[in-house]
Amino acid sequence: LAGLYGLEQIPVNMIERLEIIKGGGSALYGSSAIGGVINIITRLPKKNSYSLGYNYNKINNVSNDINFFGNTSVISQNGKAGLSFFTNLRDRMWYDHNDDNFSELPLIKGRSFGVNLFIIPKNNHKVELNFGSINSYRFGGEMVNIEPHFALQAEERSHDILVGNIDYQINYNTKSSLVSYMSTQNTKREHYTGTRPQLETDIDLYHLQNPPYGKSESSTSLIGVQYNCELNVFSKVNLFSVGSELSKDDVFDKISAYNYLLDDKVNNSSFFLQSDWFLNTDLNLLTGLRLDKNSLIDNVIFSPRASLLYDLNKNTQFRCSFSKGFRSPQAFDTDLHLAFANGGVSRVFLDEDLKEERSNSYTLSINYDKPTYNYIYGLTFEFFNTELKDVFYQEYSGLDEFGQIFIKKNGAGATVRGFNMESRLNIAKKFQLEAAFTVQESSYNKEILYSDNLEPIREFLRTPKRYGYFTTYYLFSDIFKLSINAVYTGPMKLVHFASSPNIDFDEYFKTEEFVDMGIRFSITNNLNRVGVSIQSNFGVKNLFNDYQNNFDLFKNRDSNFVYGPASPRVLYLEFILNSL
Repeated sequence: LAGLYGLEQIPVNMIERLEIIKGGGSALYGSSAIGGVINIITRLPKKNSYSLGYNYNKINNVSNDINFFGNTSVISQNGKAGLSFFTNLRDRMWYDHNDDNFSELPLIKGRSFGVNLFIIPKNNHKVELNFGSINSYRFGGEMVNIEPHFALQAEERSHDILVGNIDYQINYNTKSSLVSYMSTQNTKREHYTGTRPQLETDIDLYHLQNPPYGKSESSTSLIGVQYNCELNVFSKVNLFSVGSELSKDDVFDKISAYNYLLDDKVNNSSFFLQSDWFLNTDLNLLTGLRLDKNSLIDNVIFSPRASLLYDLNKNTQFRCSFSKGFRSPQAFDTDLHLAFANGGVSRVFLDEDLKEERSNSYTLSINYDKPTYNYIYGLTFEFFNTELKDVFYQEYSGLDEFGQIFIKKNGAGATVRGFNMESRLNIAKKFQLEAAFTVQESSYNKEILYSDNLEPIREFLRTPKRYGYFTTYYLFSDIFKLSINAVYTGPMKLVHFASSPNIDFDEYFKTEEFVDMGIRFSITNNLNRVGVSIQSNFGVKNLFNDYQNNFDLFKNRDSNFVYGPASPRVLYLEFILNSL
């Protein structure tokens, strides 16, 4: 439930950094990693400090998006305890791009806060505690200030998310450590998704008496232990890790008016180990395996991985890797998504014979970095191939009185393969450029049916064959900084379902390409006498307003007919007060 709307529910000011692990999944990063893992590292207190900020966005000169945020950290005098606190408030108006009084971007009201704490009770022992609360309210559809079931079409979501984590680490010496951890997350959601029938009819009366409100709850808990040590194997250093985890997922979603119920309980116990072996000064072998016993799967799942790294010289590295991954046949957040099409609501049900999806991932990369006194530049070329077995897909299964039905099934398989190039340059720590471009092919082994009115196809939907980005900045001085970034999205295919008065028949639609470019100016003034700095940021997102311009109209629209950049042109202004 928390992941259904992406990462935007997590405030930026609580995130220290993001780690991305590509491919079938690292042996140390859990199960259900088919394409990769995104690891979100939250901020820990490092020194006594505080930060307050205000961010104002104007969406296409129409709607306001306002954010207030703050952080503070306190460290004890002996450095053996510290606490950091963050908070965030957001208020965004809805945005209507085609003037039909139905929103393309929903109204959002959000608030969040959290605490990160560490304690060093004695030498070589460390305890970390994290707690967070996120509340998010969304309303989209007809832009009227009434209860959603009175609107001609509306979607309302209210999320309450609680998350907590505790880690205990013991460093026995410089070569071994033991980490135990426990975390839990609970998400409660109240929601409405509905289109009001023709007014003042018997069906409309029934709709008002029995509106399609629903309640959802998702809870996830995890407990684990991991031991790390440095060994000498055949006189070579080997960094060895071994551990075990037990996780539990419970997802419940019910809409009585639609006769819709999803109740999924899954337990998963696992054992993993990893060896990072330095065979010599130029060659490194990383191997690992993970064993998972899932309550929805009869057999133990074996997921090995191996990666060989060779240093050709001090500037050039070659890496080849192989990994296996799997995804449990349980309900994931996207399966709970309800969409509008032709006056009805589409729902996703799990096939009774659904089994796990598996992947084999292969990568080959070449990395070159050239550092000098004044600059550093680098290039990376990567080839990747992922084979999916019993791949999950959603097959169209007809209509009922509420709308479309899709069944989540296992397909024969699929392949995703391609090429990625990355480049980077930094000159005198004043100018920096990073860029990447990917070309890929993604297809099912057999055709997939998306509508009775369309031919089945093998091509992945909503998946461009070309995409890339670049980001750059230049420091004119310690005070002034200029940043420019762009995201390129190539053409892709999606289904456009028929809806009056938009189109008469279902069709495959191929999008145009998009370039979402942004520019930001930053000015930082240090007020040393009072011990603070004031940072002012102003700029434009989606500078050229490269945005979808053919959204469906009115209440019978296809709500999944959305593609391209997430928003039109946005002007923004930001002020941040930081302690020195």
